[in-house]
Amino acid sequence: MQTILGASGQIGEELARALHKDFTSDIQLVSRNPKKVNESDQLFSADLLDARQTLSAVEGARTVYLTAGLPMDTQRWEAQWPVMMHNVIEACSAQGARLVFFDNTYMYPQTSEPQTENAPFKPYGPKGKVRAQIATQLLQAMDQGKLEAMICRAPEFYGPGKTQSITNATIINNVRSGKTARVFLRDDTLRSLIYTPDASRAMALLGNTADAWGQTWHLPCDDQRLTYRQFIALAAEVFGTQGDYKVIKQWQMKLAGLFNQTARDAAELLSRYKVDNIFVSDKFKQRFPEFAVTRYREGLLAMRNE
Repeated sequence: MQTILGASGQIGEELARALHKDFTSDIQLVSRNPKKVNESDQLFSADLLDARQTLSAVEGARTVYLTAGLPMDTQRWEAQWPVMMHNVIEACSAQGARLVFFDNTYMYPQTSEPQTENAPFKPYGPKGKVRAQIATQLLQAMDQGKLEAMICRAPEFYGPGKTQSITNATIINNVRSGKTARVFLRDDTLRSLIYTPDASRAMALLGNTADAWGQTWHLPCDDQRLTYRQFIALAAEVFGTQGDYKVIKQWQMKLAGLFNQTARDAAELLSRYKVDNIFVSDKFKQRFPEFAVTRYREGLLAMRNE
């Protein structure tokens, strides 16, 4: 059995589809309120903050995927992420299950240096520190032989359905509806974006590849990196809208943060928009040359037609 922890988000749903299509129908979906993606899915309700519930959720699984997310709330991240990671590691270790951890890039330096799997952890801000902490927890457990695992890391998302990302919320949703998009700090820096179905398909492939274990993998994205100015122009062409946008300055974000907790929580991520973001997924593409990466136009067309 292959079990998805945090199966209610877009990544978890797409992962369930990819596993069912290409690998197995023996899939268990775990969240507080799980719902079937495929008719054959098994459902299990659990809170990953509870060690016993997590242990029960992992029972019987050969491979476990941790795709859970938390709201953009710094205090919750600091209080809950280390507990969840500890519970999942201990549960997988006790049950003899392998773990695939879906991770982000918040722990990387917020510079224009290309990001490979060997990039150092130099987090900026509390959320980055939390992500570095939980990734390190897993790497240490792997080094100690507690479990067999891998880390699958992705840059900024864009995609269909209920994909939650800054790009979807501030740019794509607005361009699609003919509203003014919002770009943080600069519109001329190159962005690395991953299409959420690609992230899930790649993770399903890695989780079912014998020689992928014990490593960190950058999930594949379109290497034709665009600036947000270019991306908005492309999205406007696809959606048939004007593509109006405005650039939000740092002082405006700080001012908004005085009155809005969400704006305060997002403020620490702003530095990544000041410079080019070059996320390198060559390792994956060389290992899996047949994997078809969705190009930006293709992804936006699919979103237009959903």
